[in-house]
Amino acid sequence: MTDRAAIRRDIHTLVQADPRLGPGRGVPIEVLDPGFAGMIQVILGQQVSIEAADAMYEGLKRRGAVTPETILGLDDESLRAHGFTRMKASYARRLALEVLDGFDLDAVAALGTDDAVAALTRLHGVGRWTAECFLLFCAGHRDVFPASDLALRVGWQEIASLDAPPHEGDLREIALQWVPRRTAAAHLIWHRYLMARGRR
Repeated sequence: MTDRAAIRRDIHTLVQADPRLGPGRGVPIEVLDPGFAGMIQVILGQQVSIEAADAMYEGLKRRGAVTPETILGLDDESLRAHGFTRMKASYARRLALEVLDGFDLDAVAALGTDDAVAALTRLHGVGRWTAECFLLFCAGHRDVFPASDLALRVGWQEIASLDAPPHEGDLREIALQWVPRRTAAAHLIWHRYLMARGRR
């Protein structure tokens, strides 16, 4: 479960150490649903805007609880109506089957970050970005940094006045300076990126 107060303390610590990351006030700590439902929301968020992913997920929730049975009970047309591409529908259905077959997302979320990422990325359609976003937004991990995320890469480019967005590997190296508070660093960079574009 996400401890917003702890992440806010982490934000304060990071901004004190590097004011370029600030201001630390007013940074929203977004929390998604835990477990299966949260993973479905993260899958919907692959390669689309935050606003689009939120709208698609809210539409899906209006059908009731987002469970494996719900996903498996929807046909292709219904899934498309809720924003699932053919690939995302495949990922969601395979995830539903895995969970019904005993894959315990809550138990995986309780693992250390590296072990959790390794377990999650064995699932069909779950790459490192998806696994890391699930741990950050749904499972409350405090030291996760999805360095392949374009907004984080561009956001750091702007904060650090770089000529181009850093590559994923380079940004992962940069993020080591924020251990064990990399989740807070991600929230700060996302916040700066969105505010610069008039979004929240």
